[in-house]
Amino acid sequence: MFRRDPLQAARRELEAVLERDLRPALPLLRLALRRGGVVGAAQGGRVAVVGVGGVPEDGVFELASVTKPFTAALAGALVREGRLAWDAPLARLGGPFRAFPTFVTPRALATHTAGLPPHPARAALTTFTRFQDPYGGMDAPAALASARRWASRRGAGRFVYSNLGVGVLALALAHAAGEEVSAAGYGRALARYVTGPLGVPGVGLTPPARGLVAPTATLLGEGVTGFGPLAGAGGLFGTAGELLAFGEAHLDGRAGKHWREVSQPPGLPPHLHGVAPGWFVRGGVWWHGGVARGTRTALAFAPQSGAVVTLLVRGGVPLLGARGVVEAAALELLAASFPLRAPTTSPPARRSGRSAG
Repeated sequence: MFRRDPLQAARRELEAVLERDLRPALPLLRLALRRGGVVGAAQGGRVAVVGVGGVPEDGVFELASVTKPFTAALAGALVREGRLAWDAPLARLGGPFRAFPTFVTPRALATHTAGLPPHPARAALTTFTRFQDPYGGMDAPAALASARRWASRRGAGRFVYSNLGVGVLALALAHAAGEEVSAAGYGRALARYVTGPLGVPGVGLTPPARGLVAPTATLLGEGVTGFGPLAGAGGLFGTAGELLAFGEAHLDGRAGKHWREVSQPPGLPPHLHGVAPGWFVRGGVWWHGGVARGTRTALAFAPQSGAVVTLLVRGGVPLLGARGVVEAAALELLAASFPLRAPTTSPPARRSGRSAG
């Protein structure tokens, strides 16, 4: 007897939604989903979500850096509420942000052009001593102090992927929303302005008691990845269905229009055609990838076709072999090419092979 190929079955379901031949995408999907995961697509009111390798289609994953588009959506909502201005200095928020230099703005933080380093300085050590939770030894005041200290006027305006920057933005958004300046305050603001209104209330900072897809163990630890006070850069959990709904909210306007404001700052890697608040842009596709210690994620949408795709997979970034395969598979589903050797999170994280994002 021949075993049924689960990816062939998944391909047919996805083809019914995306209305294109997806056989060329199968090699990338096999590589991305070799340890199991979930793949989903939505277009024109049609939705397909398929679990592969024993992973349920409604399994909850760490979203890692796919958190960043949610943080940008929160910023956009607060701008519409008049509580924030994209290009006003963060210092105008007052409180613990009053001492930030004027070149640090919400837009700069959301597009990685605020002159901040990829991580707090201490992460060079805690990446090894606290592998599963490299930012967990910090509190919000310490994260803000690190950002103020290392903000570089010379680096402002240049693209440098920064978990520190987006984490600081999330703390500022909590303050602007009237919440305490903490990861928990960010989570409450996100629920009030983004996940609740967009109909994805299950997306949040706390993993569920049941339904969490267990990350694969690494040589240095196991379990979910902690982001401490920088949770707005990578600390959310959610399902494939929720990510598809979030992507669709961008296409129908409910998530705002901030993502349409694309720029090409100096230092942008060659595999990117532009960057928008919370998103990367390549070939008419807006996307973001995420790397936790034992899982990876990707979310992408194409405004021209109205299609949204997502992958949530078990397994961290391989020490050897192709990198960026999860993002590559997502973009291939949308008929956009993506170089496998390109970094999927920050260039510094890829060089070290250690940092989550």
